[in-house]
Amino acid sequence: MNKTILVTGGSGLIGNGIQSFVNKNNINKYNFIFLSSKDCDLRNQNDTRKIFLKHKPDYVIHLAAKVGGLFANMNYPVEFYRDNVLMNDVVMELCHEFKVEKLISCLSTCVFPDKISYPIDETMIHIGPPHSSNAAYSYAKRMIDIMNQSYNKEYGCNFTSVIPTNIYGPNDNFNLENGHVLPALIHKAYISKRDNTDFIIFGSGKPLRQFIFNKDLGELFLYVLENYDSIEPIILSVDEEDEVSIEDIAYLIAEAFDIDKSKIKFDKSKSDGQFKKTASNKKLRTLLPEYKFTKLKDGIFETCNWFKNNYENVKKIAKKLYVENGQYVVPRSKDEWVYDVLVKDNGTNICTVGFTKTQTEGALFFNNFEDINKYYDDQDSIKRIAKEYALSHGVPW
Repeated sequence: MNKTILVTGGSGLIGNGIQSFVNKNNINKYNFIFLSSKDCDLRNQNDTRKIFLKHKPDYVIHLAAKVGGLFANMNYPVEFYRDNVLMNDVVMELCHEFKVEKLISCLSTCVFPDKISYPIDETMIHIGPPHSSNAAYSYAKRMIDIMNQSYNKEYGCNFTSVIPTNIYGPNDNFNLENGHVLPALIHKAYISKRDNTDFIIFGSGKPLRQFIFNKDLGELFLYVLENYDSIEPIILSVDEEDEVSIEDIAYLIAEAFDIDKSKIKFDKSKSDGQFKKTASNKKLRTLLPEYKFTKLKDGIFETCNWFKNNYENVKKIAKKLYVENGQYVVPRSKDEWVYDVLVKDNGTNICTVGFTKTQTEGALFFNNFEDINKYYDDQDSIKRIAKEYALSHGVPW
């Protein structure tokens, strides 16, 4: 009987990378279960236990996380910390309870200290505080390594973790506000080309990053599952010499969309974040010295083409809705939301209305797609309900 691999966050960027590798290579010796957020709330132990009871996994690849780009991390630190700690705790405890043979969790290079010598390696995770811009998320991820060691010491569990560098590829989160830098730039480039406007990059473009294609990462995850037995983390990254600047990335994306270089602009009033995170893949190269990563230009062109071909259905863009803080938003203004008003219908939470600084019109924060499908075509009713709540809370409408 084939052993079962349960993949949390299976519909995300890395999960799709694993699926692509499995399908391309016709891997049928495992029974893969790819979970998405609609299957269960991993923060809820009872709900998640039902999934474990149903599938009885032999292995778990834990990819699910609340993730976002620089500005999302800066704006919502509590949510990034609490949601990730809760998910990780539930998954680990159930892997122990159900005697899972191996658990692989996913860390991030942001777990490393801000002030550190480069290149960074797996021994440096806990030697100093992370960068302040994403400290909450970073500490939540660091705790995975602590818990891996603790479960192994107390119970003998085979829990380990991998640390990918910046991941990109098809099925990414291309949201303009809270997506990571490369997919957000792809979305911006698409709009720039479509509307014949400037292609604006936040920051100076000077920070350096190592990017790994999600399909390469999918292959490496399965390698770790089958061949890497240490509880110590392992960095999954392209080589140090393949590090590139955000400016380099922007020009490659512009080339993929045939955008004239004169339209590329850098908004230096925006934060750059951490300047570099150069990671050593020496441990990986010791195990796989001949592994060939997808060339950056090839991966970016493939991702840009995928985005162009899937724009209408791409994740986070359905029905012209954008994700903000984990909920679906009908955009009304580019201003920041400063008021939140809960809208109910016969006792049922329908949406939250976020009011802009100008307080002239609200944005509707829907709880899920079912509510969107039910109410999206009835904007007048939603506006009426929102207006009543706004006025009752002393907020101009």
